[in-house]
Parts: sequence; structure tokens; C-alpha cells
Amino acid sequence: MGGNAVRTALDLNGLAGQAGVRECLQWFTREKRWVNEAHAELCRIPAPTFLEEQRGAWMLEQFRSAGWETSLDRAGNVIAVEGEPPYVALTAHLDTVLAPRRKEDIAIEADGMLSGPGVADNGAGLAALLAIARAWKTFRGRLELGSGLIIAANTAEEGEGNLAGMRRLAGESPYARKIQAFVVLDGANVDHITTRALGSRRFEMTFTGPGGHSWSDYGVANPLHALCRAVTLFSDTPMDSGPKSAFNVGLIEGGSSVNAIPHAARAKVDIRSEDNRRIDELVKALSGAVDRAREIENERAATGRVVAKLKEIGSRPAAALPEGAAILQFITAVDAHLGIRARLDCSSTDANVPLAMGIPAIAIGAGGTGGGAHTPQEWFRPDGRDLGLKRIFLLLLLLLRETAPGGAA
Repeated sequence: MGGNAVRTALDLNGLAGQAGVRECLQWFTREKRWVNEAHAELCRIPAPTFLEEQRGAWMLEQFRSAGWETSLDRAGNVIAVEGEPPYVALTAHLDTVLAPRRKEDIAIEADGMLSGPGVADNGAGLAALLAIARAWKTFRGRLELGSGLIIAANTAEEGEGNLAGMRRLAGESPYARKIQAFVVLDGANVDHITTRALGSRRFEMTFTGPGGHSWSDYGVANPLHALCRAVTLFSDTPMDSGPKSAFNVGLIEGGSSVNAIPHAARAKVDIRSEDNRRIDELVKALSGAVDRAREIENERAATGRVVAKLKEIGSRPAAALPEGAAILQFITAVDAHLGIRARLDCSSTDANVPLAMGIPAIAIGAGGTGGGAHTPQEWFRPDGRDLGLKRIFLLLLLLLRETAPGGAA
């Protein structure tokens, strides 16, 4: 263990022994029932990407009732602020891939397990924000703190949301240049620490043509045939060397009837890599496949022509946290103190944005266990949630001391 890590571990032992800190840690265990009830209530408020307003309004009222100065920004982010800059930001995304249609879609089992869309991703993260916010105000007067804390429930993390909420918070908001570190809560499990941002670019490729009847207009350039050819050509791109990368054609649409030549056909493509240059290479391969598919279809057609368009619908930069970053030393020390064993991983989260900007950031689970993300069968078990909350709280204390004027940084 290096000198800084040893100092952090020693400081953490002393910090956890302070009366106010000890009482707050106990509070997380004592208030398990309240946290579970708040978790179920927020998950019953639908919040699909781009439609997070109702859940955001509910979260705003919860923060205000806990005594926080709270506001709503242009992106729909709910932002609660305590203290003066520089700030540490604790965030969790509001939106879910699937949303409950009825309150009964979010079920609570006898053992406390929650089931239904979004209960782990990211109901667990949002419930942790509420718990930290309430505990912070309850024990604020007994804690030795340095810089200020921002707690944010942000919008548009999933799918085509393209991290719009975090882009606003980290890059354009009045707080943007005052935030020195980000802790992103995403999901439940505490067995990982995301320090590398998985990059991605997403595209919609569209082919259009005159259309017609499958018999009488046979030979007309067919957009769907061209689209399928483009997918096939792109899928043959070699992937056996270079940085770990992947691509996926996840959606194909086109046509109106089995006996009609379609007027249009489209597909959505997801390209991912740990390396931005590799992403650019794959984008070039996709563009080439689209151009070649258009040419082949127009050459073979007896009449008419197809037109192709490739539109970017999302971009997430790849990036990495430096190995010696203080935030990584702190979370490692906290995990050792609490007996948590976690691995470092690479994933696509809200942390992509600050990491790409050179701002220290990690993404971690909020506590408890969960699975089935992005399916109707998603589930969350609260056992061990308090351990995750203690982890978040201790990490924030270390970061606030580090980023305070005259701190260790």
C-alpha cells in the first residue's frame, strides 16, 4: 500500500470513529424500512427517457422536505445543493428503459424484494440519493466538512437520451466549473467500480425509394433489400484485433405489407469500444457498407433508385480515470474498511461525460442486489443496502475534505 493510501486508510479509521459520523452510519441501518418504502414509491412513478417530469417533480419535493435548496434546470435535472464551492456531485439518473403502466406493476414481496421495471436500474440509485440527502441534513451539524455537496437526479441517461442530463450538469449548468468530482450511482450491486468509460456511437441508417407492388413493379429498387445488404456487409467487418469493441444492429423497420415494395426501411446501429479511434474506424466501415449497399441495389434495379442516409443519434466518449486518482484511492480505502470486494470495470454510464472532460469520476452500485435490468422481470433485494449507503457516505466525506480549499489535493 502506497503512502497516500496508508494515510487515507488511517484517516478513514479516525473519521468513522467520530461521533457524528458513527451516528449517521447507524442511521442507514435503522432507517431501512423508510428507504425501502421511498424506493417503492418512486419506482411507481413512470419515468421513461425524455418523460421524467413526474418523477423529477416528486424527487424535488422530497429533497425540499429534507431541507435542501433544490431547483430544476433546463434539462429536467433535479439539483439539491448544500454548502459552498468547490463541490462534489452525487448523481443518479431518473429515467428507465421500461416504465410501469400501473402502480401494481411494481410489486413488493414478503421478504422485501421489489420487482418490476426500473427497480434496480435506477430505482436503487435514486433511493440512495434520498437516503443520503436526509441523513446529510440530519447530521450536518455534527460532521466536519470542507467543500459543498450537490445531489442531482439527472435525466436522459438511457438509450437515445445520450446522457443529455449529465452533459448539462457537467458542462453547461451554473455549477459545471465548480464541481471537482462526480460519484455516479447506477444500479444496486457493490461488486464493481466503473473507472473506464465505454465509448459508443449510435446511428440510424435509412434507405428510401419509389416503392410499388411486389408483382407488377418487380425490379424497382428496393430499400429493404438495400438495408439488409448494408447490415450484412457491415457485419462482416473484422473484429479479431485491436481494443475490445462491439457493434449491434438492434432494430429494423420497413414496409407495410408482404406484397408491397417498401418506400423506406431503416435500422439502428450501436457501435462500442474502449478506444475512440476504434469507434471512428467502425463508423467508417458502417458508412462504407451503406454506400456499397446503395450502389449494388441501384445497379441491379431495372427501374427507380434508392437513396441512403446515415444519421448519428447518439455519441458517448470513451475515457479513463487515471490510476493514481484520489477518488480511486478513497473508494478502495472505504471498501477495505467495510469489507467490500469490488473489481474495476469498463461500462457506459453518466460518468462518461465528466471522465471525458478530465474531471475525476466513478460509477458504483447503490447497495442491495439487483438483476434483470431493462426487462419487465427486473428485481431488487434490499439486503445489504445499508452497507452500500455507508460506502457512499464515507466516500463523500473523504472527497469533500480532499476538494476543500487547502485540502489534500
